[in-house]
Amino acid sequence: MEIEHVAMLARLKLSDDEKGLFSAQVGGIINYIEKLNELDTSDVEPTAHVLPMNNVFREDKLRSSLPREKALQNAPDRDEGFYRVPKIIE
Repeated sequence: MEIEHVAMLARLKLSDDEKGLFSAQVGGIINYIEKLNELDTSDVEPTAHVLPMNNVFREDKLRSSLPREKALQNAPDRDEGFYRVPKIIE
């Protein structure tokens, strides 16, 4: 892997010392990945999480919302029961 090419893609300006440091670090990462590829994972089921995940959503229940006046009570500017905001499209 060319560190200079990756640095250019990431829009990074690296010194010669940084290029050497990052080359060694990337080399170490690649060596570790190669070591992991030696493991027999044929009996391991693919997963996105190491722990089982359960749905944590609550059940939807119909309930009343805030009254309009309460929702608008702190609005800095309102007009006929609506929030009034500055125009941003010309």
